[in-house]
Amino acid sequence: MFAERYGTIPTIYRAPGRVNLIGEHTDYNDGFVMPAALDLYTYVAVSPRPDRKLRVYSENLGEMCDLNLDLIHPGSSGHWNDYVRGVAGVLESYGYRLRGADLAILSEVPLGAGLSSSAALEVSTALAILSSSQISVDRTTVAKLCQKAEHLYAEMRCGIMDQFISCHGRAGHALMLDCRSLDFQLLPIPGHVRLMACNTMVRHEHASSGYNTRRQECEDSFRALTAVLPGIRALRDVTLDDLENHSNRLSDVIYKRVRHVVTENDRVKKSASALKTGDIAEFGRLMADSHRSLRDDYEVSTSELDLMVELANCQKGVYGARMTGGGFGGCTINLVDAAHAQEVQQRLEQDYEARTGLRPTILICEASHGAGTVPEDPPESNEPTE
Repeated sequence: MFAERYGTIPTIYRAPGRVNLIGEHTDYNDGFVMPAALDLYTYVAVSPRPDRKLRVYSENLGEMCDLNLDLIHPGSSGHWNDYVRGVAGVLESYGYRLRGADLAILSEVPLGAGLSSSAALEVSTALAILSSSQISVDRTTVAKLCQKAEHLYAEMRCGIMDQFISCHGRAGHALMLDCRSLDFQLLPIPGHVRLMACNTMVRHEHASSGYNTRRQECEDSFRALTAVLPGIRALRDVTLDDLENHSNRLSDVIYKRVRHVVTENDRVKKSASALKTGDIAEFGRLMADSHRSLRDDYEVSTSELDLMVELANCQKGVYGARMTGGGFGGCTINLVDAAHAQEVQQRLEQDYEARTGLRPTILICEASHGAGTVPEDPPESNEPTE
């Protein structure tokens, strides 16, 4: 397709979507998360140009756009090219002088489903245009710059998790990330376990604003607590005892928001211990606790997400289920025994459609490698910190 459109043979890069197994709305509070990269990718084909223009074609949308690298400025246009424009603009603003390029994009990551299609596009675009410009940047820096692009151009105040796992994912593993230090551990997912992403096919219009509102609520609560807990740097530093002792400084709603963050960080740590010992049943129990907290304390679940979790918990072979992503619609994630995965998929499709009239998209996935070229780059040689 690229050769037919542009008349040259490209280099192809890809970056995966992700599912977050546990640790929701903790990343922008300097907390802990545990995502896994999925075997669903966004591909960006690239060849250099002699000028300072980016010609970008999206195969999924059938649209072409032209960008001038000398005329890129922050701000959202609401167009899909904000992510491409943002990556290029941030790279330029950090002193990386880019060459023009012809780009074509093809994505397997469902849009608006909470599987981080935006980060997959950002990271694959960054690798493509950096390589085309013969610029080498380490993966963690790529993740940080792509996060900055989403803040300034898509105007979504996301944490670092999505871009980081897209860069650093490893096949067969979850990744526990400390969002403050960016130290991480790779944790093996047992070979008989599959990741089942269940798209409810519902995405509420206020999802983006709701996400930003929750983030603002966390910032407000942090400011209120620093008056009595001067040593804290983020909500990640607040203990449950701290929260109970100073709950009078917070409204009932803000108290619940903080309680979710504090207890969710603890659940991530316990989940890491469960994976290290292969205790998937315990991991599943922690997923259930996480979903209840997101539903009742953080209030980002929906009736459709709750139903999908309820239906999954009734199925044989399901170890755990919870909503995943920012909430207000999108996906749930199930850990499922491989021997039962197809049966669970079929039953959930039937039962959910019977209850809602909506036909869900349910994907059976495995944890996969992070971003690289096609054919795939070998995993990076540097070992993660323990």
